[in-house]
Amino acid sequence: MGMATGSGEGSLVSDINVTPMVDVMLVLLIIFMIITPMLQSDVTINLPESKYPDLDMNINKETSVVIGIPADNQYFLGREKVQLNDIPDKVKAILKDRPAQDQVVYIKSSDNVKYGTVVQVVDMVRDAGFERIGLVSKKEKEQGGGGAEGGAPPPSK
Repeated sequence: MGMATGSGEGSLVSDINVTPMVDVMLVLLIIFMIITPMLQSDVTINLPESKYPDLDMNINKETSVVIGIPADNQYFLGREKVQLNDIPDKVKAILKDRPAQDQVVYIKSSDNVKYGTVVQVVDMVRDAGFERIGLVSKKEKEQGGGGAEGGAPPPSK
């Protein structure tokens, strides 16, 4: 490709030079690719799906107590890896100064973790004196039925 040089008499070139814009966009792309993995706030857990999960925005707060179970025999309290036997003491230490209505413990468990493991953690939290426990799930993706209804549920009888 040649470059437009004009007539040599000092006339203006009316072509748009996009090279600086492309350079800036590539730098921004690289920055976002590097920063995005660092923005992850907690342990990666493949949550089970549910048709009707309750939306609770308190789980996203920095002050919320979240126990993560990504696999059997792996336990996290927030981002910190903990042993199973240490969970009650650490939860008590975090929630001791909070009012009763704010003493909620959320449990995130991968869908491949054994049911008994989750029950064991729930029992340990209850034995520590906390009854408000939330089990976290994600909303199930709806299967599209096509047509004009767009996958609407069938009418109830």
